[in-house]
Parts: sequence; structure tokens; C-alpha cells
Amino acid sequence: EVQLVESGGGLVQAGGSLRLSCAASGFIFDDYAFGWFRQAPGKEREVVACFSHADDGTHYVDSVKGRFTISSNRAENTVYLQMNSLKPEDTAVYYCNAERNGIPYWGQGTQVTVSS
Repeated sequence: EVQLVESGGGLVQAGGSLRLSCAASGFIFDDYAFGWFRQAPGKEREVVACFSHADDGTHYVDSVKGRFTISSNRAENTVYLQMNSLKPEDTAVYYCNAERNGIPYWGQGTQVTVSS
């Protein structure tokens, strides 16, 4: 079955960095588009960054442009989100997403907490 496992979250001070990892298994990695989403308490889930192997295109929500970078290691079937210059408003549960033909799959989420 499709499985996505996130890791790398934690507690960090404002201005610090974290790298999130999403290990994928159970499907053909290159057939899917990948993204990182986040959800803060009381707010709707939003897309943070997304990546497609088909065109190597990347997209970011305006609030993280210049600070976050999505990348992948195809040999390891792993997607990363490098987060630099973290701000308290980045605090949320971060979820890895894989999608094919409009069907989404989700990881369990990893908590990122940024203190001021």
C-alpha cells in the first residue's frame, strides 16, 4: 500500500532551520506529484510547496518563498523540505502529500514549533 512517513520536525527558535523528510513506499515514485502542506490550530490546511518529477517544476506559497526549498532524492524515494529563517507563524503540523490522477495520499504529519 501507499505509505508516506514524515520526520524531522521539532522545536526551534525563530531564525533557525529544520529539514523535513518524507519517505515514500508502495508505489512508483516518479508517477506522483508531491507536496508539503501544513495546518496550524484553528486554520485550514494549506499547501506550502509542491514538486512534480514530470516537469521538475516547484511552487511555493508566498509566505515561504526564499526561505523554504522542496527537493527529492529519487534513488531513495524521499522528498525533503528545507526550512530556513523560521518564523513563529510557521508553527504547524506539516504533512507530506502524494497525488496521482486526483487521488491524494497523506503522511501522519510532523510537528514544527517555532518559538519567538
